Amino acid sequence: MPFTLHFPYHPATTVHIKICRKFAPLEKKDFHRGKVIAVSSAHFLHDVYSSFLAPLLPLLLKKYGIDLSVASWLSLLQRIPSLFSAVLGTFAHKIPWRPIIILAPVVTAISGSLLGLAPNILILGILLFTIGMSSAIFHVPAPVIIKDFSGSRAGKGMSFYMLGGESARMLGPLLIVSAVSWWGLEGTWRLILPAVVAAVILSLLLEKIPYEDVDKTNKKTVHWKKTLHRYSGFFTALTIYMLFRSVMRAGLSTFLPTYMVGTRGNTLLFGAFSLSVLQATAVAGTFLAGTLSDKIGRFNMLLILAIVSPLFMFLFLWSGPALQMVSLLFLGFVLAASTPVLLALVQEQGSNQPAFMNGSFTTINFISSALSVLAAGYLGDAIGLEKTFLFSGFLAFAAIPAVFLLRKKSLRTDKNRHSPNKKEEY
Repeated sequence: MPFTLHFPYHPATTVHIKICRKFAPLEKKDFHRGKVIAVSSAHFLHDVYSSFLAPLLPLLLKKYGIDLSVASWLSLLQRIPSLFSAVLGTFAHKIPWRPIIILAPVVTAISGSLLGLAPNILILGILLFTIGMSSAIFHVPAPVIIKDFSGSRAGKGMSFYMLGGESARMLGPLLIVSAVSWWGLEGTWRLILPAVVAAVILSLLLEKIPYEDVDKTNKKTVHWKKTLHRYSGFFTALTIYMLFRSVMRAGLSTFLPTYMVGTRGNTLLFGAFSLSVLQATAVAGTFLAGTLSDKIGRFNMLLILAIVSPLFMFLFLWSGPALQMVSLLFLGFVLAASTPVLLALVQEQGSNQPAFMNGSFTTINFISSALSVLAAGYLGDAIGLEKTFLFSGFLAFAAIPAVFLLRKKSLRTDKNRHSPNKKEEY
């Protein structure tokens, strides 16, 4: 009806416009709230079930007769697939995203819900590795999709996405220990059904929308060796900072329920609640630290976190039950707060290969977390978890000089991070 274009107030024109809007492709500049919330909900669903290991560890240690060092290897099995995130990231624009967003949480939910039913430690390891693979595959396209659905408001979209993940790690421990109290350790398979129902709902919300390639950073042949050489000093300093802090963070996130139950003599539910408290304030730390670092500077923020984190760890170890919960609130905030600041710092280095830079950051994060979990497990067996946590607090003070090294090796400072920077040319 081309004549309707000449009569903008004609009723038929209104109908015509509505029909066109219904079937038109997504506008790149629009923020599609419904789509962002749907993908963020999938992130929440996935991470709820991937957070089951830590709260179940006290029961799994008893069931299989294993010690903390073996438990640390179990945690490592779940983390290993993340090592390949950088490789998967180079193919993110070719992955059929919709089936992954819907099915990956289901695979994780099935594997996570069967942890208590595993007849031996081999099957348990296979289930954990499956969770890790599903997690790595899910977290490759999901942020890309969020960015595409967010249009020009990518920061807002990422906030929704991160809220889904952090909230899941807060509620997941409470869900699994509640399931154990209702049905027993071997009855947690019943949690599969809610995940399947949620996945069906997600499939209805995420209708087939044309998804174009939005990651064009790696279209050309990348000179990753030259980039790695140019930023080797920066990545070395980054590794030192993350490694000294990660023993404290990885140790708490993996063994906090075990410590609260085995050392402090609390119930399994209280141990899971403690982990949820830690993760709850991690949500706030993740959201607020990046914005705060915009105002006071990245390195100032990292320095503050390096100073106060060990102090809150000591307060947690040397206080009574009430003050212990308060210290956990602050610990969760300061331990998680460094991640968005470091991510921003990595992106501000001026590289023309941001995907490779992010992949390198992911690899460093995996290596430091893996080594820290293993160290915490073996030290926990040798000297006990309380002394291990105390040692990790003293070790974290070494991150303070690492901040100054990071400032020295960074190609972008707080003063020039908003100014144009020439990209590397090869």
